[in-house]
Amino acid sequence: MTGPVRYCRHCDEVISDPDDAVFVGHEPGNSGPGWDIYAHRDHVDLIGPDPVGRSILARVLISRALNEG
Repeated sequence: MTGPVRYCRHCDEVISDPDDAVFVGHEPGNSGPGWDIYAHRDHVDLIGPDPVGRSILARVLISRALNEG
């Protein structure tokens, strides 16, 4: 029995060695449970934060800072 096919978030290649797969996080889905995100052990440090989420968080923090007292 084979395990699930995992893809590297950085290079989009299949991770053929299960020991080389590093769990990075979970991405929620719009109409389902979502999926787990993996990367090659060598690529974990190359993955940055989600730019959309980062810009939303920045807008919220700026808005809060401007509207405080």
